[in-house]
Amino acid sequence: MLQHIAFWLWDFLGHLHPLAVHFPVALLLFAAILELFTLKNFNSKLRSGIDALLIAGSLGAIISAALGWLLYQDGDYSGDVLTLHQWIGFTTAALGVLTLAFLYQIRKKDKLKQIKIYRGLLFSTAIGVSVAGHFGANLTHGSDFLSSTLPWSMDYETKSSDNFSLVALKGDTAKLTKKQEVELNTEVRAILAHSCYKCHGSEKVKGDLRLDGKHVAFKGGENGPVIVPGNPQESEIFKRISLPADHKDVMPSKGRKLPEKDIEIVRFWIEKGAPWPDDGTKQNVFRVAKLEPRNPVLPAPSNNLSNPVDLWTNQYFAKNKIKWPSLIDDHTYLRRIYLDIIGLLPSPIDLESFSKDARPDKRALWVKKLLGLDNDYALHWLSFWNDALRNDYSGTGYITGGRFNITDWLFKSLKTNKPYDQFVKELISPSEESKGFIEGIKWRGVVNASQRTEMQAAQNVSQVFLGLNLKCASCHNSFISDLKLDDAYAFANIFADTTLEINRCDKPTGKYVDARMLWKELGTIDNKAPVKEKRKQLAENLIKPEDGRLYRTIVNRIWSQLMGRGLVEPVDVMDNEPWSQDLLDWMAFNFVANKADLKELIYQITTSNTYQLPSVGFKEVAQVSNPNYKFKGMVRKRMSAEQFTDAVSSVINPVFADSNIRYNPQIKPSFIRASLVANNSFLTALGRPNRETVATSRDSQANLLQALELTNGWRFNSVLKNGAEHWKTNFKNTDLLIKDIYLKTLGREPVEKEIKIAKQALGKSPGVDAIQDLFWAMVLLPEFQIIY
Repeated sequence: MLQHIAFWLWDFLGHLHPLAVHFPVALLLFAAILELFTLKNFNSKLRSGIDALLIAGSLGAIISAALGWLLYQDGDYSGDVLTLHQWIGFTTAALGVLTLAFLYQIRKKDKLKQIKIYRGLLFSTAIGVSVAGHFGANLTHGSDFLSSTLPWSMDYETKSSDNFSLVALKGDTAKLTKKQEVELNTEVRAILAHSCYKCHGSEKVKGDLRLDGKHVAFKGGENGPVIVPGNPQESEIFKRISLPADHKDVMPSKGRKLPEKDIEIVRFWIEKGAPWPDDGTKQNVFRVAKLEPRNPVLPAPSNNLSNPVDLWTNQYFAKNKIKWPSLIDDHTYLRRIYLDIIGLLPSPIDLESFSKDARPDKRALWVKKLLGLDNDYALHWLSFWNDALRNDYSGTGYITGGRFNITDWLFKSLKTNKPYDQFVKELISPSEESKGFIEGIKWRGVVNASQRTEMQAAQNVSQVFLGLNLKCASCHNSFISDLKLDDAYAFANIFADTTLEINRCDKPTGKYVDARMLWKELGTIDNKAPVKEKRKQLAENLIKPEDGRLYRTIVNRIWSQLMGRGLVEPVDVMDNEPWSQDLLDWMAFNFVANKADLKELIYQITTSNTYQLPSVGFKEVAQVSNPNYKFKGMVRKRMSAEQFTDAVSSVINPVFADSNIRYNPQIKPSFIRASLVANNSFLTALGRPNRETVATSRDSQANLLQALELTNGWRFNSVLKNGAEHWKTNFKNTDLLIKDIYLKTLGREPVEKEIKIAKQALGKSPGVDAIQDLFWAMVLLPEFQIIY
């Protein structure tokens, strides 16, 4: 009886670990922060408070470590992450004791020479408790606890393939063929990989159960087998995934419940004897897009359509029973192409000229005109490529030696419309002017093995040019693709002057792998060649016409920029299924045939009826990336930070002065374009990323920071005030002032109701404050900020 009570008590105390561990984390971190304020005066007024926090935090760390050990005895967790969490936790507790010992020596025995040692131990303890907490969170919530809530997370997607037909298999009453067994097993493994490996894979083994291999899956866990071939109702895995979403035993325990389709696939698999052919593991668990290019035969012209983009869209609409809506009017179209191609608003004169243009092909002619404005085109697309290539005008506080600025090379490449294959080649096998992208960022101090510059280069090249996430695989075998740790290190060795030792979760393995391409079909890399030569070989291999992935990726990125959503979404996951594979393949093939001409690609898209469809809005962001998305037109989007800033500068008053320019392209625009200015609080609030990492898309949704900046930000209010003073001087007539504001901001004259409201706001003799308020109201209108 006493033994049973003791066991129950230890079990209960162990389960208090997640609750108790938060106290030492908070206390020790707070103590370390306060200690920073005593660097000049150890015996400041804060000392007694720091001492109390340190004593309570260190004791809490010891207690938490003990409770964690009891929880470990429960056997519910195992794996490498647990080991790291354990040892860092025990080490932190020991550091806490040492810190207290040195504090005692200083306070009671007046050994002031030991202050530096004490502080070093305190800060180490604070770091240790934070790192231990991080690994603890990975154990309890999974390594993607935060990212799983994002709209592009895999949790929002159906786990099984859309190409898999369970109905077809069920309709075949005969025994499954070998091919069908492999196909069915591949679907089941895909479901397990997406939903179960986080807790039952090589990184984390909860309940002593692993599901990432045939033998370990059938072996089961601490309570025995979870798969009973031929009997789903007796199989614990099926029973758990079939429970209601709010049941305490439902699996997966974190994230969303499995879709009914996936549950039925698992049930059918077990019912058929849970086939797991030994050669089935050779099949890809995750969808892998084909590498080779493809030139599908164009559909026959119909409905007066001639642009190839429209022919594929027409076929898609027919298949999905979608009717062609009427195309957008001239005003909406001109505003759209101006903002999309050169990033500026059309002037009232341009709008009037376009409306009076009687030529039947005027839309195509105006697109050509805009694409011919080389400087404006380059200044607009500079922001997109700066994000993608993480190029900025200065380093950050986290970088030693800053970064290599490639803005001059980039601007000139865009201005001259450098062919994309040459563009890529010069970035991967760079000159002195273009080396910034591939050289990467040298982070200060000791960094994780997956963040050394060679691995950064591998990650960035694969993401930007191939739409492939190598970051997960650079730490361990990927949870989101079939990429392995060896693949990431083999690719990273192309950028290394010596062969890198493979680190798994930042732990050296003693293993090495030669440099190689991610796809052997693209060619080989001489592992013994100098880095410069290996980069050259990589560049030549990647830009081959045979590399369909490279050209599909850039076509998808340009489509996404113009249409608000990629053919494949997210744009960095090119293995996802496009809403039209034929359209993507044809455009990529045609892009190569047109000598990788980016302007020609933009022309083809923007002159299509597909581009001219009315924009479509969504209530939830997740709907845009939903795998069941149906294309009906451009996804409505907000102006980017640079588009909004340049629009305000052109209409009201320049936002930036000459002194703000960080790159001078030796041209004289009418105002300083935002793309030439270093990042600041205003542009950050409007969505420009910090460019420490690759950013291939921006969130188009409004947020609280933007609202605060546009309401109370000093820069924006100063611009509006200065503009109001200027307009007050130039416009003595209220009616003319109102009319001109509407023409320049919205591209149209105000209606009678709007004139009445504006006059009430301005009064008989408009002052600067009243005009400023009207400006503010106008630029915050959706009609101004949204690209329809």
